[in-house]
Amino acid sequence: MRVRMSMKESTKDIIRILIALFLPPVGVFLQVGLRGHFWLNILLTILGVLPGIIHAVWIIVTRGPRGVKI
Repeated sequence: MRVRMSMKESTKDIIRILIALFLPPVGVFLQVGLRGHFWLNILLTILGVLPGIIHAVWIIVTRGPRGVKI
């Protein structure tokens, strides 16, 4: 069950999603840092931009409010 986010956190998620649409690895980095999902997203983006974008948005939406502070 997802905890209700504050307006500030949901705004940060929207910014991360917008970044992920243009630079998917950067959006994932802002959410999880230099972990496995970041490296997987780089690979997916190299193989095709669309899989990288889908993975980035999925990580941002499902990972809750953490990550690198903007």
